[in-house]
Amino acid sequence: QVQFVESGGGLVQPGGSLRLSCSASGFTFGALAMSWYRQAPGKERELVATITSGGGTKIYEDSVKGRFTISRDNAKNMMFLQMNSLKPEDTAVYYCNIRNSDRNWGQGTQVTVSS
Repeated sequence: QVQFVESGGGLVQPGGSLRLSCSASGFTFGALAMSWYRQAPGKERELVATITSGGGTKIYEDSVKGRFTISRDNAKNMMFLQMNSLKPEDTAVYYCNIRNSDRNWGQGTQVTVSS
């Protein structure tokens, strides 16, 4: 079945960096666009970034443009999110999923930005 395992989160000071990883299984990873999402406490889950199947097009939510970089390795069924210049408002649980899917969510990885 479709599964996602997110990792790489942690506690970081404002201005710091983290690299999130997403391991996917149970479907043809290289054939589908993928997205990163996040959910902050008390808020709805929101889209952060999307990458097309071949990695040629990347789309970012306005608040992370210029700071986050999405990438993927189709040979390894993995996706990544490099997060730089982190802000306290980036604090959330981060999830990966197939673009536009609302099923099969993983456990996510907690990112906390605080001094």
